[in-house]
Amino acid sequence: MGIIERKSRQKEEVRSSILEAAWGIVLSDGWNSLSIRKIADIIEYSSPVIYDHFANKEAILLELGKKGFRLLNEELVKAKKRSLNPEKQIEAMAFSYWEFAFENRAYYQVMFGLGMPSCQTISETSELVTFSGLIMQPIKELIKVSNTHVDPYLKLHTFWSMLHGLISINMINNSEIKDGMNHLVIQDFVAGFISGIKK
Repeated sequence: MGIIERKSRQKEEVRSSILEAAWGIVLSDGWNSLSIRKIADIIEYSSPVIYDHFANKEAILLELGKKGFRLLNEELVKAKKRSLNPEKQIEAMAFSYWEFAFENRAYYQVMFGLGMPSCQTISETSELVTFSGLIMQPIKELIKVSNTHVDPYLKLHTFWSMLHGLISINMINNSEIKDGMNHLVIQDFVAGFISGIKK
């Protein structure tokens, strides 16, 4: 292995250790408690070494958020594959999204702790582009088979906003994911959402 390859590997190892330490802090103390100094103490490097890899704490959180979206996207793909019917796909993806949020609270809070991503952030982040595309495809298909003139981008944002809002309310209230009322609320939301496209 040459010098360049060795340096590149060492740089990637330090970057990985930074993210691993940051994730450990997020899991134990919450994302609000993350700091460059705490990471530096854990990995036993000086703060400037961390700044060589990440511009600031927010850049580290963004990277953790991207990983969260990659994991969420994997679950959405699995949910979508359960049916070829766009209505069933939308419903399965809504429940999969809900389950991911409560089974991966720390990731979900990092993904959305800094607010809902802007349109520009979505277009510049491949994980968010994939996420949007996964949900958009069955929405567009449902619009097509329903022969309606609904704006698919409006429906995508409606779907995401409503689902995220329901999850946020339940996280604040510490509601249990298995609560039958939550299941009925999501079913009602999905039925209304689909009905709004088909009318």
